[in-house]
This record gives sequence, C-alpha cells and structure tokens, in this order.
Amino acid sequence: MSQPIYRIENLVLRYNSDPVLAVDRLDIEPASIMGLVGPNGSGKSTLLKLMAFIFRPTQGRILFDGESALPFDSSVRFLVTLLTQDPYLMKRTVFKNIAYGLKVRGNRENWTRPVHDALAMVGLDPDIFAQRQWDELSGGEAQRVALAARLVLKPRVLLLDEPTASVDAASSELIRAASLCARSEWGTTLVIASHDREWLYDVCDEVIHLFKGTPTGTGRSNMVFGPWVPEENGLYSKLLGDGIRFTVSAPPNADATAFIDPAAIRILDGGEASTAANITFVDGTVIRIASEKQSGNLFADVRAGSLTLVVRIDESHLAAMTLHRGWPVTLAYRPDSIRWL
Repeated sequence: MSQPIYRIENLVLRYNSDPVLAVDRLDIEPASIMGLVGPNGSGKSTLLKLMAFIFRPTQGRILFDGESALPFDSSVRFLVTLLTQDPYLMKRTVFKNIAYGLKVRGNRENWTRPVHDALAMVGLDPDIFAQRQWDELSGGEAQRVALAARLVLKPRVLLLDEPTASVDAASSELIRAASLCARSEWGTTLVIASHDREWLYDVCDEVIHLFKGTPTGTGRSNMVFGPWVPEENGLYSKLLGDGIRFTVSAPPNADATAFIDPAAIRILDGGEASTAANITFVDGTVIRIASEKQSGNLFADVRAGSLTLVVRIDESHLAAMTLHRGWPVTLAYRPDSIRWL
C-alpha cells in the first residue's frame, strides 16, 4: 500500500485557548479525492488551511509524504495550493495573475503556453482573457482565473474551499471539471469542502463529516438540528412544516444535534403496515436517487417538509417497489436509532 500523502495525528487547533478543531487521525492517499462536509463553523476551512500549511496546529502534527512540514516550508510551498471561496486576484492582467506562481517558483521558461493551457482548462479563451485586467472579470470568471493560477503549477495537492458556492451554474460546472481533470492528468490529490453533498458523493473516494471541529464519520448521514419539543409519549420532535414532524428519543438537551444512519431508515412499499410498535413514520417526496461511488449502494433523497433525509435502499426491498423522482413515500425508523452530539 502506498504511503499517504497526508497523515494527520493528534491534531488540535485552539483560538484564544478554545479548541476549534480536533482530529485524532486522518490519512489521505495520493491521487485520491476526499470531501469535507458539515455546517458552517464545523472546521472545514480551518482544516484546509492547516493542510495548506498556512496555520500551525496548537498540538499534533501533519506529515506530508511521510515528513513533518511547517507553515510555508519550501518542501511543500509549491506542491500544495488552496482555492478559497472568495478569489483573490492581484491588480494586474489575467496573464500576470496566472504566471505569478511560475515566477515565484523560479521558472524562467516562456510562460505563454502554460498560462494559455491553464486558461483553456477552466474554459476561458486565452485570446480573449489573457490580457484582461483583474477588475474586468465577472465573479465566475474571477474564480476560474484563480483556479487557473493554481492549476498552472500542476500541484500535487489541490485544496478547494467551497469553490462553486458564489458562482453561476456554468462556471460551477467548469470549475468542477477542471479540478477533476487535475486528478486524471497529473495525479493531483483533491480535498474539497462543499455544501454540495451530491457532487461530493458522486466524485469523492471518501467523504468526512465534521461537526464542531471533530470528524463524526464518513459516507452519507443525516444531521438534524434542534430545538426539540417534548411529546406526551416521552419522545421529542421537531416540526418540519406542512404538519410533518421528525420524532426522536429523548435528547441530551433541547438544542442537541441528531444523527441517523441512512441504513436505519426504510421506505415502506404500498403493502406494508404502518402501525408497528416503536416505529416512527415521516411522509416525504423522493427528489433524487443515486448510487454511491465508493460502496455502490443505492440511496434516495427524500424531502420531508424543510428537511431532506438520505435513505439507503436495500436491494431486496427495492425489488418490491419502484421509485421515481417526485413520488410520495412514507419513511419508517426507530427513534432509538438516533445518535446524539
């Protein structure tokens, strides 16, 4: 087995003595694609900045290719690059923005071909955009230029922090395609933080869930935030709208966050009874059916009021029913299958 390109061990980062990130162990393989998901403030951006060797951890270490590296070490400076959600471009032409990294690296060759290739890779015509000024670009064009400035270096690791959150649909697709091309062309390792879970599940080899600065698991999961209201039967619930409630076992506190595995939820077929004891039911509508790249399992996204629940579809159960986008369904689960954080 190859040596991981990243090995993170006992990592803790504190701000003003308060821990904001704690990762016991995380390995990332070369040329893999890892996704990071979690709510705002969960530590995704902080972890990416640590992996970019911009921040120094309070404790623990990050090994790169088996060697310890510190912020801005020459050993990693030109091998790892981070694209943030808000692109930063220098006040100069597009060509000079993209060529800047080559210049800093000490590359004295003609920069025209690599700069033009990088522009083409992100879907921008070099003849049109190379000499444009930084302030003559739309938001989507600026983000693509910022990505081209990183791709021109052919990095070993490309870290992407919400790369498509603030751009139009066309730019979003081009940014995604160019990022995946880096992996296929050069074996670049990708680590992507995004709220677009479906894209991550489609392309990533592994998806890590972060919550309050701590990894909480991998793969698909359901996270439901409080507050929770007590019911007469000793259970608690959250109103999702349209009269739909999500019912749970007693939470540790009213604002606790509930996790439920997609495998713990079933879609009832038309012939099943919905009166079993210790089972709770939620009505919803199928909005997507997809196969997970890593496991090959089939999942359905079901919209229930304001909440989208991910349900793993058992093959034997699938044979008994037909699911399509837009179909109404009833979900069944045990409230005691909830895990609390």
